[in-house]
Amino acid sequence: MSTTNTPLYVAADVHGHRSEFREALRDSGIVDGQGRWSGGNARLWLLGDYVDRSPDGVGVIEDVQRLAGEATAAGGEVGALLGNHEVQLLAAHRFGAAPVAGWDEPGGFRGGWARFGGCEEDLRRLSPEHIAWIADLPAVALVDDYLLIHSDTVRYLEFGSTVADINTAVSTTLNCSDPAVWLEFCGRMSDRGAFRDAESAHADDPVSIMLRTLGGDVLVHGHSTLTKYFGVAPEDVRDVVRYADGRVVGIDGGVYEGGRILLTRLG
Repeated sequence: MSTTNTPLYVAADVHGHRSEFREALRDSGIVDGQGRWSGGNARLWLLGDYVDRSPDGVGVIEDVQRLAGEATAAGGEVGALLGNHEVQLLAAHRFGAAPVAGWDEPGGFRGGWARFGGCEEDLRRLSPEHIAWIADLPAVALVDDYLLIHSDTVRYLEFGSTVADINTAVSTTLNCSDPAVWLEFCGRMSDRGAFRDAESAHADDPVSIMLRTLGGDVLVHGHSTLTKYFGVAPEDVRDVVRYADGRVVGIDGGVYEGGRILLTRLG
């Protein structure tokens, strides 16, 4: 489906598993034995959730930052989307344990972040440079004919009706200081499961609405693990799941649940 002659790879939900991420990159041929970009003009898109669940999320971010520079120098590309865990990490950093009106969560955003797999080491190591990088991430990307998002939800459309509008609205929210706005933001970014009942395509199903509104022929997401949400045993995670009449690709191999990082070539 690629409209160019350059390979397109995707992966999602590394969740601090830095060594597994590096192994997946090496196995794909995108990096060499020293972890340096060797993919030439290939494109690699990462669909969010670099942090939490395992204690080297900041290391994963630093690897992505470095690879992006190396890829650009070689004529390739590394793109990265914002995941819900990056949003939760920033909320924990910004608001700490202060109570949040309308949310009965002990410890506020910091307590909620910890409950959903937040790692203290990520929060401790988070620098202004890391925060700036996260805050600059898009939420949605259209690459060739693939619509790339982190979460399997239609709630991205609550931010806007074009890719550019959504990303602008998300950027604005990331710079907001209102905890009520952040609470709603976290909820939108964490929603899931909108596409799994859309097996027979019709004009008003969630997949059709997303693709018709934002573009693309196939929607690609992470967030919902194959191991928990698609019934794939961890030891059987070998490939992505294609569903909704072939219009959706789920790529979260559930590495933190005993599965693996699925670094997959789409085109």
